[in-house]
Amino acid sequence: MRPVSALAAALLLLPPVLSGCAFGAYISPLTPLERAVNGTYEGIGVGGTGRVPYRLTLTVQEREGRATGVITNLESRKAYAASGTFKRSATGGALELGLYENGDRHRGNLYATLTGSKVSGVLRTVLLGRELLGYTIELNQVPEGIPVAAPATVPVPTTP
Repeated sequence: MRPVSALAAALLLLPPVLSGCAFGAYISPLTPLERAVNGTYEGIGVGGTGRVPYRLTLTVQEREGRATGVITNLESRKAYAASGTFKRSATGGALELGLYENGDRHRGNLYATLTGSKVSGVLRTVLLGRELLGYTIELNQVPEGIPVAAPATVPVPTTP
C-alpha cells in the first residue's frame, strides 16, 4: 500500500473543517415580502351575478416567481386550488393564477395586484376553455391571530 500524501490528507479534512463555519448561522427561507403578504385575505367580488364573498389563502414564493393558494366562494362554499405566477413590483406584485376545481378542471383565472395588505383585480370564470364572466375583487388581509370567521349560514325554514 502507498502512504497517503499530505495533499490527500488535507482534502479529506477539508469538508469537516468547512462545515464547522456554519454552526449558529441562520438564513431565513422567507423573504421580508413573503412574510408580509403570505396569509388569508377576505373580501367581495362584484360581477354579473351580484356581490359574492371570497376568501383567499395565499402563499407567494418571491425567488421562484410563483404563487399558490386556495380561493373559496363563501356563498357556494366551493373551493378552488390556485397556482400561477408572481411578478415583484415596487409596491408589492402582480398575480396571475389559474383556478382549478378538484385539482384538474380549469374553472377560472385571477389577475390581480398585491399592494400592502390588499389583493385587487379581476376573477374571470372559465367554461370550455374560454373566459366568460368577470368579477372585480377587493380582498383585504386578515391579521394573524384573529380567527377566520366561518361563512354565514342561511337559516333553514321550519315547517309546522
